[in-house]
Amino acid sequence: MNKATGLPSRPRILLIRLSAIGDVLHATSVAHNLKLFLPNAHLAWLCSPPADDLLRGNPDVDEILSWDRREFDAAISEHKFGKAFNSLREARRLLREHGPFDVVLDIQGLFLTGILSLLTGCKRRIGIHERHEGNPLFMTEMAPDIADPHKIRRYLTALMSLGWQQEGFVPGTVLALDAGWESYAHGFWKEHGTDPQKPILMVNIRTTWPDKHLTPRAFGQLLARTDMPEDLQLIFPGSPADKSYIEETFSYLKENAPEKFSQAICIAGETTLRELAALIKSATLFLTCDTGPLYIAEAVGTPTFSLWGPTLPAIYGPLTSGHRFYISPHECKACCKTKCPKGNACMEAIQPEAAARELTKVLAEILLKRKNS
Repeated sequence: MNKATGLPSRPRILLIRLSAIGDVLHATSVAHNLKLFLPNAHLAWLCSPPADDLLRGNPDVDEILSWDRREFDAAISEHKFGKAFNSLREARRLLREHGPFDVVLDIQGLFLTGILSLLTGCKRRIGIHERHEGNPLFMTEMAPDIADPHKIRRYLTALMSLGWQQEGFVPGTVLALDAGWESYAHGFWKEHGTDPQKPILMVNIRTTWPDKHLTPRAFGQLLARTDMPEDLQLIFPGSPADKSYIEETFSYLKENAPEKFSQAICIAGETTLRELAALIKSATLFLTCDTGPLYIAEAVGTPTFSLWGPTLPAIYGPLTSGHRFYISPHECKACCKTKCPKGNACMEAIQPEAAARELTKVLAEILLKRKNS
């Protein structure tokens, strides 16, 4: 027994962070710092599709326990409580099959994840000061609260209960790509008539929150006003549901900046998350609002330029270098609400012309650095 941590010399630890994409990638910092602190630990991670795909190959994660919370959430919303109970019973079977665990770190802080923590049968369950939602009822101890608002550092407080100190924090999210990622990206770009030797600006215009993104027209205005080299290629990724919004941006560019429209390609719905990561890694710059692919870009080392309103970089943004932030000038911002009661006021306060000037500078700096390297 390790007296400092209260754990065996080779502890079995379960980390619970089910979703979403950005939050799961944030939580990889916890896994990485845990393994630096306790290299002999066996770390299992309970996660939900599709975010679980981002953990595949992660050197800090020994086991991925995949449980689809979407089925449980759908059953609850449809008042099919028998189906929801069966989903939890399946989760219990999975957790007991891969247990026992010496400690559970619940860094999501939901009522649901509290139940899942209890279903493990583990006697030591550590929660963090986040959403709560009744979560502390299921915890045997709570990690120390801290003043720092950043989600990663708040997740890391779970490790402080084991004796880890924040002064030793190693920043950075982790996403392991397959060995053939370069071949995949090269083949994808060739199929789409894109030259990876020329600069690529990937533009992600949608988020999962209704009020975290600009309108498609505003994105078109931003791009139309940005000074770009003639050989810059514009690539628009996203989900199948994003295609109609991308088409709106294309319509604006076609009418107001035809030379940029001719450089634009929509690849929405054509990739998995890991395939998207491979393409982002080969891009010159990733333009986005605050959403999951921003953190994919951070994890694979691609520079980003991101637009912020209801959330702030001080709470969610990348902690590593190479990332530039454009924050709404609106006095009402950083509310962290998924739906704005003022009609998306903070994001609408971002003037495309002003954001374009900053994007122009960032592009010029990156391309100059690339030329001189």
